[in-house]
Amino acid sequence: QVQLVESGGGLVQAGGSLRLSCAASGRIFSTFAMGWFRQAPGKEREFVSAISWNNRSTSTIYADSVKGRSTISRNNAKNTAYLQMNSLKPEDTAVYYCAAKNSPVSEASRQYDYWGQGTQVTVSS
Repeated sequence: QVQLVESGGGLVQAGGSLRLSCAASGRIFSTFAMGWFRQAPGKEREFVSAISWNNRSTSTIYADSVKGRSTISRNNAKNTAYLQMNSLKPEDTAVYYCAAKNSPVSEASRQYDYWGQGTQVTVSS
């Protein structure tokens, strides 16, 4: 079993930055692909970014809506994944969820086996 706990959300003005963290416990973190998804009120959950890692390289993917403004990373020694978000916009307002699956990375939420409880990000205009 894997437990995921997100943190780092909050209220920020448009143009500001936040760094979300996802702390994992319970199983071997380094073999997992980690994804970030978000869900705004009245909307479906959508993919934001994902990262996988093996002994030779790291793979990352981003949704077009955040590409160029966000950076996903991971620290296997700390069993933690991060999502750095810059130039935030009001449309980035949502609950952000961390998820884990066996590699490789995927944009499909149905492929992720483990989910955190979410952290609220609110961007004011």
